Amino acid sequence: MRKLNMQQVIYRFTFDESLSMSDVEATLHLAIVGAESLHGESTVRMDGAYSINEDRRVIVVDGRNEIGRCICQIFTGYLTREFGGDRFSVRAIASARAARLQAPAAISA
Repeated sequence: MRKLNMQQVIYRFTFDESLSMSDVEATLHLAIVGAESLHGESTVRMDGAYSINEDRRVIVVDGRNEIGRCICQIFTGYLTREFGGDRFSVRAIASARAARLQAPAAISA
C-alpha cells in the first residue's frame, strides 16, 4: 500500500442502498455545523468543499486542508454513530486522481 500525502487527499464516502441519501446529506450538514463551531462559519465557507452524487450514492469531501479533514472526521463519526460503520465506506484518494472525479463544490450558507 502506498503512502498518501494527507495534504493532497480527498475523501470518498460510498453508502449502502439501505440508507436514505437525504438522511446522509443531513448528517453531512450537521458535520459542517460542527466544523463551523470549531473553526468559524466564514473559514468553513471559504475552505470547505464537497460534492454529492445521489445516483452513485457517493459524497466526496475535499480533505486538502484542515477544514476538510475536520469535516471528514466529524462526518465519519456521525455516520458511524447514526447508521453503523458497516453501512458506508470511506477512503482517501490522492488529489491527482481526484481531479478526474467530480470537483467538490464550495460550502455555502
